[in-house]
Amino acid sequence: MADSKADKARKAAGAIGLVTPRGRPAPAQAPAADEEWRLPGGSARVYYGQGHQGVVRPVVLADGFDLGPTDFDRLWEGLDDGAFPFAGRLRARGRTLVLVGFDERSESILRNAETMTAALMRTVAEQLGDTRLAVGGFGLGGLVARYALAKLEMQRMDHRTGVYVSFDSPHRGAWVPIGLQAFAHHIAPADDTLLRQIASPAAQQTLWRYLDGVDGTSAESPLRLEFKAALDRVGGWPRIPRLLGVSSGRGDGRGNGVRAGAKALTCAGPLFDGTYFLAQPKGEKAEVAVLNGVLGGPHTITTSGFPELDGAPGGTLGSFGIVADALAASGENVDPVHRSVCFVPSVSAVSIRDLGRQDDLYIDIDALPPEQSDLDDFLLSERNDPHALMTPQTGEWVLDRLPD
Repeated sequence: MADSKADKARKAAGAIGLVTPRGRPAPAQAPAADEEWRLPGGSARVYYGQGHQGVVRPVVLADGFDLGPTDFDRLWEGLDDGAFPFAGRLRARGRTLVLVGFDERSESILRNAETMTAALMRTVAEQLGDTRLAVGGFGLGGLVARYALAKLEMQRMDHRTGVYVSFDSPHRGAWVPIGLQAFAHHIAPADDTLLRQIASPAAQQTLWRYLDGVDGTSAESPLRLEFKAALDRVGGWPRIPRLLGVSSGRGDGRGNGVRAGAKALTCAGPLFDGTYFLAQPKGEKAEVAVLNGVLGGPHTITTSGFPELDGAPGGTLGSFGIVADALAASGENVDPVHRSVCFVPSVSAVSIRDLGRQDDLYIDIDALPPEQSDLDDFLLSERNDPHALMTPQTGEWVLDRLPD
């Protein structure tokens, strides 16, 4: 029986994703690109604008975080097949769309920025006309593009970019609950798929706090500190283009309804009986999870000095829901009270406050002078929407601000 449960634990662990459920149905096939470019460390798909047979008025956008290579079908699905057909509207305006993908999305931001740089140089070389580029990315892709542009400026290379835009990018850090990070280490002996995502270079570079083991201490990862130093060396931001940013979260300081200290997910066996996760509370030695079951335990996970991050205003991610669904599919009795929590706080997406203080995390951004942001202009959503969700509000706002 023990071996059977261990096998089931391995199966459950391998089905857990960080940002995408591992068992999610395959998307519909994306339209055929007009060009496909092979790039160092990645590739790009090029879609001409309506009425053109070449690269005209280009918009270059980088894919975000996940494990493995870019799934262009999935990228297109999120971009054009939801509430707002951004790609279609953009092409209808006569603009070329260049989607940049990576051989490994969880690779270092610095390395994937080399792929982005190659895509920019190829775009500049093939562009017809002299309209300046719009360049950016989704989630982590916004950081990749930001670093690539800033480094090109430091090297005095002409990137010909007039507008930079980030879609719910974690400029001041992203958040994955510490209890779930501990769970990734806990289940790693059975299957390390989730841990490989959380411990990947890109994740460590963006997570506000990283846990290096079940019994470890959550802190800024050394990889994050190195990335921040590298970003500082290239000036932090590109200075030539107009800097735009979109947050999937609200700007009025209202959270997503997840109550600090409340049970977020409970497991009642047979694999992880006694395991539960709490929404991040404030305080010292605050309990955020207990891990138990066939893989050992109980392990009590605590944090000290954290604000109430799970319930903060910002783009959300089904962090607990993804884990709950994977475990339930393997026969675990689960109760996911709060499936989604904050992933990219609003103050991070518009780069106006850091995440360490409760008052900053829940500040009314709408009441702040906009010049306090590192961005020249930004948009906050009407609701705390799923991370990087393309909505009519988001899509129209960006389209109206592209360079002419």
